[in-house]
Amino acid sequence: MDQETVSPARRWNYWLGGKDHFRADRESGERIARAYPAIRVAARQGRAFHGRVIRHLTREAGIRQFIDIGTGLPAPDNTHDVAQAIALDSRVVYVDNDPMVLAHARALMNGGATTYVHGDLRDPGAILGSAELRGTLDLSRPVAILLIAVLHFIADDARARAVVGELLAAAAPGSYLVVTNSTKDFVAPEVAARYDALLAAGHTDAWPRDRATFAGFLDGLELLEPGVVALSEWRPEHHDRPTPAEVSMYGAVGLKPR
Repeated sequence: MDQETVSPARRWNYWLGGKDHFRADRESGERIARAYPAIRVAARQGRAFHGRVIRHLTREAGIRQFIDIGTGLPAPDNTHDVAQAIALDSRVVYVDNDPMVLAHARALMNGGATTYVHGDLRDPGAILGSAELRGTLDLSRPVAILLIAVLHFIADDARARAVVGELLAAAAPGSYLVVTNSTKDFVAPEVAARYDALLAAGHTDAWPRDRATFAGFLDGLELLEPGVVALSEWRPEHHDRPTPAEVSMYGAVGLKPR
């Protein structure tokens, strides 16, 4: 396992306070956090958003199938933990391209109800055609596609839209897209400039998007209320929550019309 190359999954684990990371991941995480202090809050809020969405889709929308792409390392309240606590027949396919995630994936397996695909978001066809996914999910029935804190690793907007489009084309009507992306829309200009400097120097590979660009990923879908908002503002469960500037990440849920 390459310990010298930064892994987004391990770096995210570091920001969440986990233990599955190497020195290169920690150094990268600290470099980004110094320039963009919102990142640790964004990581925690991303996890909270994930839980709220899964509970809603399972309990209120009746979804029983989930594709979690860019799942990252195991953490409390994984997708199958939340969904199967509400509906035991929920089925989950996790997808990631990090070897450490693959090593940990066996701990997430739960018979035929939960499985793992070693794949990359940039190749949705391989994910959709994998034997693991086809053996676990029925794509003729509604599915929730989770792209949480992963789409911003595709820098080109057109390519990112094409990936989302290919995934949605394979999903049945009544399916949902859950998507997030980092943004500079809420931060002060000097903070945005520091982040731009990180990008230019190759010290981060997460490409922020403005609201209009992010909303374009959900074209043709019916947005669940409250639409495109900062993660902390999507159906919050607490009055005391971070401001959009402290989160700096958009989130939304869209329904593919029947």
